[in-house]
Amino acid sequence: MGRRVLLLRLSLLLLAASVSSACNLPADLLPTLTAWPESTETPAPDWLDLADGLQWRKLLPKGDELAQLIVIRINPQKYRFRAIYQPGQPLSLSGWRALEADASVIVNANFFDANNRALGLAVSDGTPHGSAYQKRGGTFLIRNGEPTVVASRSESFQSIEEIEQAAQGFPLLVKRGAQAYFAGTGGQRTRRTLIGIDKQGNVLIMVAPFLGLSLADLSAYLPSTDLAIDAAVNLDGGGSTMIALPGADYYQPSLDPVPMILAVYPRASE
Repeated sequence: MGRRVLLLRLSLLLLAASVSSACNLPADLLPTLTAWPESTETPAPDWLDLADGLQWRKLLPKGDELAQLIVIRINPQKYRFRAIYQPGQPLSLSGWRALEADASVIVNANFFDANNRALGLAVSDGTPHGSAYQKRGGTFLIRNGEPTVVASRSESFQSIEEIEQAAQGFPLLVKRGAQAYFAGTGGQRTRRTLIGIDKQGNVLIMVAPFLGLSLADLSAYLPSTDLAIDAAVNLDGGGSTMIALPGADYYQPSLDPVPMILAVYPRASE
């Protein structure tokens, strides 16, 4: 019961934050961006094993429960990834779960327009959709069975026929283990969905289910953790953020239906 009350209170806070954002507050009333020192990390529990090659944990930047970050670490030798896209046919989390009942993880993917068409590049089971960003953001992709996160630039997609799955977002938050996004003033806190690769080659799916951090603060914070992130990109967030992690009985529905997800499956089910 206590957990339900906490979630209700946090949902109300999230709603209040969304209303404030919609009111176009002046920049001087928005949170001020500051550097994120390494010493601010609150001790977090060790990784919790859900299955062989699948773990999760929670991080609390500055001890802020509203900024919490759910992190899922996935060994690509044990799990496979699919970008599933239904142009013009968005689904809620429950709808996607019914469609992909065997998935061990489901999260939302690309930004999309008012017609529920993915923005940027989407590749689902080898079929490309949309136009790739050339000078912004980054891309999570599977090529020759190997996952990676690359900066969005023309040479990344010269052999697009070799890409099996892809989801594109912006901004790129971490590049070569360092902060990759900087902003001069202001910054909005909102729900976030991120994906990255650590220095051991594991895929990291990260979700801020409540108020999250501003993008610049998040970009500064991630390299200060013990996640050993090599590269990470921001996917769609705000009302689109959703996650299903059945092994932990953890679910965060989106406020809006989405037309594209990333889903993760045990390789044994292939």
